Amino acid sequence: MPATPAWPPKSTPRLFVEQPLAEGQDVAVSGGAAHYLIGVMRLKVDAPVVLFDDQTGEYLAYVASAGKRDLTLHVAQRLRPREAVPDVWLCQALVKKDRFDWIAEKACELGAARFVPLLTARCVVDKVKEDRLRAHMIEAAEQCERTALPEIAPLAKLDALLREWPAERALYFCDERGGVPFGSAIKAGPAALLIGPEGGFTDAENSAIRAHPAAVAVSLGPRILRADTAAVAALSVWMAAQGDWA
Repeated sequence: MPATPAWPPKSTPRLFVEQPLAEGQDVAVSGGAAHYLIGVMRLKVDAPVVLFDDQTGEYLAYVASAGKRDLTLHVAQRLRPREAVPDVWLCQALVKKDRFDWIAEKACELGAARFVPLLTARCVVDKVKEDRLRAHMIEAAEQCERTALPEIAPLAKLDALLREWPAERALYFCDERGGVPFGSAIKAGPAALLIGPEGGFTDAENSAIRAHPAAVAVSLGPRILRADTAAVAALSVWMAAQGDWA
């Protein structure tokens, strides 16, 4: 007998929705998402769509009705619950916009639970648009079959971050000046990764971080990495050490 084809097929579009989902629910879609489903994907009535909400999980829905600029999806069944997310934060100093957007996107792909934008002395920018960061994360989650999105924390100054740091969370300070090898320093439990800006931390900032009781200065190897590369490398090393890639 021929094998039963997988359903829904891999080509089924995935869409994030803000509202909590449940079986039997109807979901109205408009704006850019509707344009994508109607104008780009050319979906008709009864076409499947996979939905996820970052709260309850992933669902199979079908197009119940479609107009020129909006459509209604009927949620048929839950495919899987929201995935478990490793308890790691990425505390990233602000860098140029395009690179910062890319870091946020990769933080979502790699499974960070929380993304913390950080303002330091040598940051070349001093503002961040959370809605733009979230849009990049949503696009990454839709394409990579994620069912969870990182929480985006408000922009924080370094001194405030250190002052209010939760005592039970290890702070792995990825320091280009050197530290213990990261792979050997990782312990079980809640964690965060601290990555500096393009110009690195000042001497005063470096000293303040190293003096913090939760901080562990670590090295990411013999080469100096750019901020965006360091963020991805640190998350990857932490995930591998915790068995996320096993």
